[in-house]
Amino acid sequence: MISDELRERRLATLDVHFRSEVDHDWDACLATFAGTPRYEIVPLGQVHEGDDEVLAYHRAQRQAFPDQRHENARFHVADDDTVIAEFDLIGTNTGEFVGGAPTGQAFRVPTIAVFSFDGDKITNERVYLDVLSLLTQIGRTDLLPT
Repeated sequence: MISDELRERRLATLDVHFRSEVDHDWDACLATFAGTPRYEIVPLGQVHEGDDEVLAYHRAQRQAFPDQRHENARFHVADDDTVIAEFDLIGTNTGEFVGGAPTGQAFRVPTIAVFSFDGDKITNERVYLDVLSLLTQIGRTDLLPT
């Protein structure tokens, strides 16, 4: 069982992490990680590991969806090294996305992110979201496999 103090430090780290993503403050975002940052975007089979890959991922996402943000975040702190975040991921496609022109359409998809921690720093963020709903909502079903 983790202490109340460690629980609060992990939640404070996640508060900085989530705000830094919305604010595009990549230095602050990277500082929430212990060592090498790592994001896994599970439905796409993507792994972004290391500062350069994580920054490239964030920059591409924010080029396509500059207003991407989280709403209705709920955090579930486990008794091990895990915190699960449930939230609505929302944004508007106002920039180039996967080589295509912006559609100007918005999305809202329920998302789960599983964070692994070492102490009060993140070691991995594993994201689960409904990509089909996102692509449908922004009018980019042309990206779906046939």
